[in-house]
Amino acid sequence: MKFLDHLEEWMITFLMGAATFVIFLAVVHRYMAGVPVPGLQDWLLALNMSWAQEICIYMFVWMAKFGAAYGVRTGIHVGVDVLINQLAPANRRRFVLFGLLAGALFTSVIATFGANFVWHIGHTDQVSADLELPMWLVYLAIPLGSTLMCFRFLQVAWKFWKTGELPKHDHSHVEGVEEVPVVYSLPEGGSIDGDGKGTKR
Repeated sequence: MKFLDHLEEWMITFLMGAATFVIFLAVVHRYMAGVPVPGLQDWLLALNMSWAQEICIYMFVWMAKFGAAYGVRTGIHVGVDVLINQLAPANRRRFVLFGLLAGALFTSVIATFGANFVWHIGHTDQVSADLELPMWLVYLAIPLGSTLMCFRFLQVAWKFWKTGELPKHDHSHVEGVEEVPVVYSLPEGGSIDGDGKGTKR
């Protein structure tokens, strides 16, 4: 399971970094191609960067599909649970499990239809406009990403059934950075620590 978690994170990181790099190259190419420098301008105009936009779109689609599965695993997705939290623990448990299983059902349906679509388009000669990639390869993100997301819903539901805990994401936490109590100095020689309590020196 750790390998799958790391593979998911590595894929998202690689796609995000690669798309950012390609966009940066395309912007620099477009800007420098307008600079009237003899030799350089001709060389840049001869370079065909029309594929950059297309591949970035595809990378962002793949990143979004696998990022959605990552969001289910880590609890990043936004949810309105004001009414759910007001229920009795037993009823809250039922509603949370229902929501997780409904998410698993929905993503499994999307994965099934997506796989069927990829299967049919794989028997055609459709390719992308600029890169001429087989379109079944591009659309493969739908069944793969949705299947992984379905698995994550079931994984979270099983853990919640066993322990009653849901994944929580602290948006203020940064990986690799330890929390250190903050001490604020006061003019009178006292201080206020991170929890807001004053102390004298």
